[in-house]
Amino acid sequence: MKKKLYIETLGCAMNERDSAHIIAELEEKEHYSLTQDPKEADLILINTCSVRQKPEKKLFSEIGQYAKLKKQNAKIGVCGCTASHLGDTILKRSKPVDFVLGARNVSKITQIIHQKRVAWVDIDYDDSTYVFSQNFNSTLKGMINISIGCDKKCTYCIVPHTRGNEISIPAALILNEAKRMVENGTKEILLLGQNVNNYGKRFTNKHRSINFTQLLNEISQINGLERIRFTSPHPLHMDDDFILEFAQNPKICKAIHMPLQSGSNAILQRMKRGYTKEWFLNRVEKMRSLIPHLSIGTDIIVGFPTESEKDFLDTLEMLEKVRFDTLYSFIYSARPHTQAQKWLEIDKSLELIDEEVAKNRLMCLKDRHKEILAEENAKQLGKIHQILFESFDEANALFEGRSDTNKLVRVKSESNLVGEIYKVKISKVKGAQLLGEIVE
Repeated sequence: MKKKLYIETLGCAMNERDSAHIIAELEEKEHYSLTQDPKEADLILINTCSVRQKPEKKLFSEIGQYAKLKKQNAKIGVCGCTASHLGDTILKRSKPVDFVLGARNVSKITQIIHQKRVAWVDIDYDDSTYVFSQNFNSTLKGMINISIGCDKKCTYCIVPHTRGNEISIPAALILNEAKRMVENGTKEILLLGQNVNNYGKRFTNKHRSINFTQLLNEISQINGLERIRFTSPHPLHMDDDFILEFAQNPKICKAIHMPLQSGSNAILQRMKRGYTKEWFLNRVEKMRSLIPHLSIGTDIIVGFPTESEKDFLDTLEMLEKVRFDTLYSFIYSARPHTQAQKWLEIDKSLELIDEEVAKNRLMCLKDRHKEILAEENAKQLGKIHQILFESFDEANALFEGRSDTNKLVRVKSESNLVGEIYKVKISKVKGAQLLGEIVE
């Protein structure tokens, strides 16, 4: 009888992809099958996120809950970014945990499950050329890592400490994986990396010279692949060659996530982002001159140490100028091993922004963004989009899919639309929801 695996994945798309690798490795090499019920699992894994403090704090209460409900002799493992930077501390604080596996050590999963009370969290470990087991279940949308780690030194970010230095995965491995996915029914591929458009900067061994723009072009030549997305590009590396490929290649979806973080040059400098708001706007204007219907998403942190009211108003001004389609916004969270945290420890005159002030700024930012979304969505009435249908909402009897600009569109149909691409005319706008009809 097959052993059962339960896995909880927290955080970003990189974690989702790591979990997919873990599942495939355990299915093929250790004969596990996936379950949605932790009570019947022989192995419970928590794939953690440490970008902000709250998920990290939540980890230990979750371990306690799993320890109470797990069956006898079932193992509990902690993986991911929090595993990387806490390591042995997790074992010391939580007796039910059998092992800890860092984000840079995913390929060791089939080894560590046979160990007891160990932590493998080497952030210099390199599995960029490791060929993971493949799950050949047909998926409409697939994800592929193109690099691991991060060389940026953003002063607020813990990722370089949890995922190590940036290394690109050889193009041959990426292309082979993409081809296998397409052969098994995948129509859309999402390329993943901490800074995807810095691809090609460093390989483990000698490989042919190739940058992100060239990689996009080569992947787009795979027959049967309909769409390419990627996340997250760094604004600093958006050169003109990349923008031209992005604009002119019909397989590349016209939606891009550009993490701004702040609209204040002073704060951007303190964050060590490497660009100014003027550069960011220049890249936006260049892309929109070539792609008028372009969709742009972003990340913004409010309450970064020393952020003044003027700095925050600069961020609001950027929101007005760019009018982002999606916005992920957060209050600054002090993280260990970051330069910003060290500033707070060393300079006692430097304090975190008052919590209420930070909360008000975040609310102000989100409220204005909701208004912008409503204004922009109203303009969609009558527009025609190419929709890749992904699922069926049984409760409302509507098929759901996304445009190449990443807009969620819902359609009523007697035929099964899942997996198909159709032209859809937007007939109704309901808040953030777009409803449409198939155009023959």
